[in-house]
Amino acid sequence: MAHKSLAVLDREIQDLSRGAGAGSTFPPNCFLSMKGEFLEYESRTSLTAAFPVLDDSLNPLRKMQGGFITAAFDNTFGPLSYLAARCPCITVDLHTQFIRSVSAGDTLTVTAKVVSRSAGMIYLSATAFDSNGKLVAMCAANMIPAKP
Repeated sequence: MAHKSLAVLDREIQDLSRGAGAGSTFPPNCFLSMKGEFLEYESRTSLTAAFPVLDDSLNPLRKMQGGFITAAFDNTFGPLSYLAARCPCITVDLHTQFIRSVSAGDTLTVTAKVVSRSAGMIYLSATAFDSNGKLVAMCAANMIPAKP
């Protein structure tokens, strides 16, 4: 993690990991299985991640299936909400709007932002672009901190 914002991300992840329960992973396995990569981070405010369009995520037309696009959003919202709330969060709802397809071999880049945060709820929004900078989808989610 050479980029300055990624050094902040790494430090915050290490801090949270010290207090996490045994067996906790950050980033989660679902992020790793999609071969996600963190690109940029603004502490507790925004997170950008890239996801290659893998063969396992393709529909019959060789486009990334909508569920995988939504999973890319969720795999960005999850870490950001954890970092923003300083504890794991539970997704209450997630709404995706699809604009255009993204093809095999391309990369989907998701930027998620914390729009509003209170003690009981975090509202996030995100956009996803292909490698040509074209908008693929937008997503919004409400999450609640899962404090023990």
